[in-house]
Amino acid sequence: MISANIAQMDRAVAAAHLTGQVQFIELTVDPQRDTPARLSAYRKLFDASPNWSFLTASPEVIAQVWKYFGAWYQKEDEDSPAGLDWWTGQKLTYDVDHQDVLVYLDKSGHERFLIEGPPNTQNHLPPAKLDQFLNQIGRTHLNNPPADSWTAPQALQPLSWLTGTNLHVPS
Repeated sequence: MISANIAQMDRAVAAAHLTGQVQFIELTVDPQRDTPARLSAYRKLFDASPNWSFLTASPEVIAQVWKYFGAWYQKEDEDSPAGLDWWTGQKLTYDVDHQDVLVYLDKSGHERFLIEGPPNTQNHLPPAKLDQFLNQIGRTHLNNPPADSWTAPQALQPLSWLTGTNLHVPS
């Protein structure tokens, strides 16, 4: 669901002709499964533009980065019945619960803003192939976002401030 919102944000950046100034980066919370090949396939599901990267690293590096930003994640048992992996079609053996965080860095790499909480896609759904990837909590949030959720238009506000451009999600 984060990626669905970032897709909307990326379209707004492209419409404002800022793709050379804004870089979107999604960092895995599951380096065990998220290989470069898997992230490349995921990237294609969203038809991600060149300024949108999906990154992985060793579990130790991933842990250090998320710790630096104060975000948590943890491996946990899979739902019962087990969901199917969107890429392999195999039954999942574990899930990763994680904090939803957007971190905004300026051109110098300094943290300038942070949004925490689950995303509200406002009915801009992720690719259908990913539906099986959502656990029960994810499905609930997709259909009934919690009060503390954030939308793509809200997430564009700090980006508007950082770029000095009034960004809007294209219709």
